[in-house]
Amino acid sequence: MSEKTPSFLDMIKGFATDVVEYAKQGAPHVTENQYKERIRTCATCPDLIKKSMRCGKCGCLVEQKARWATTACPASKWPKVKIGSGGKKIQLGTKKDESKSNNPKASE
Repeated sequence: MSEKTPSFLDMIKGFATDVVEYAKQGAPHVTENQYKERIRTCATCPDLIKKSMRCGKCGCLVEQKARWATTACPASKWPKVKIGSGGKKIQLGTKKDESKSNNPKASE
């Protein structure tokens, strides 16, 4: 395996696609066990550039991409993750008006 990654432009396009889907789905993460399994799979892949932990196929930083439930291995080596089944979902923001209406003391 060569230490070559895709072009910078191709990596940016791939990352942009991944981050848009990640945000649209509510930024879901895989479980810790799913993450560890993904990392183990990558560690045995001949396309992994170990010194930088980058995928030689898509150029991603494996340790980051493996956390996102919305991403997939470009070589189809990761099992598909069903969003909302065991992964963590983070809340990106809350409405200020909601917190006031749910807290009677906030209006006093």
